[in-house]
This record gives sequence, C-alpha cells and structure tokens, in this order.
Amino acid sequence: MPHTLSNPDDLHDPTGYGYSHLAATTGDLVFVAGQYGSDHDGHVVSDDFAAQVDRAFANLGVALRAAGLDYRHVARLGTYVVDHDADRLTVLLDRITRIWGDTPPAQTLLGVATLALPGMLFEVDAVAAR
Repeated sequence: MPHTLSNPDDLHDPTGYGYSHLAATTGDLVFVAGQYGSDHDGHVVSDDFAAQVDRAFANLGVALRAAGLDYRHVARLGTYVVDHDADRLTVLLDRITRIWGDTPPAQTLLGVATLALPGMLFEVDAVAAR
C-alpha cells in the first residue's frame, strides 16, 4: 500500500528514535505512531500519570491536525499503561470521555511493565480514517 511518512514541526523529531509520527496511505487511512507525554525535544514532561496522559492526547491531536484530521476521525486507539491499575484506568476513561463523549473509538489497552524511555507511564497510538 503506497504511503507517505511525515513528522509535524510541532512535535519532537522522532527519527533519532527510529520512527516517524505519521504514515498516510493514498487511500483513507492515517496511522499515528505512539504519542507520549513529550515536550518539543522528546523529553517526558512530568512524572505524574494524569499529566502524561493529557500531553499524550494533546500530541495526538497535533499529529491528527497535521494530517488534516481531528479526534473525530480516529477509528482505533492503542493505549499502553505502565503499572496499570484502577486509578490509572479512571484517569484514562475520563480523558477519553472528554474527547469522544459517548462514542469512543475502538480501543485496546495494554498494561505494560515499561515503555521506550525512562519515566514514560503512558503511550497512545491511533488509526484514523479520512
């Protein structure tokens, strides 16, 4: 499937980590790489789980807008939570409800022991449809 890879200027440059933020097909699909609570330099912004979730979803929004889309276009989410528990699930559910209301996208949540960088507690990737 032909596709175009891109990295929005408003997000950190991920190429040093071995990936691109967006892969858009010539058809209707846009794949957004895992977004985490990162600043413009790729550093984790906080050690607070809720703050990381907020920033990760904000970064997801930046990536979507760079592709001419928004949260309404998201068909599927992959969410990854370090040390998953009921409190973290409550935070995640609150943020998803704020963004998508009563019609959230399909989602797979994985509880994991660790993520790519020290201090990362949450990551979200997405598939969006034009």
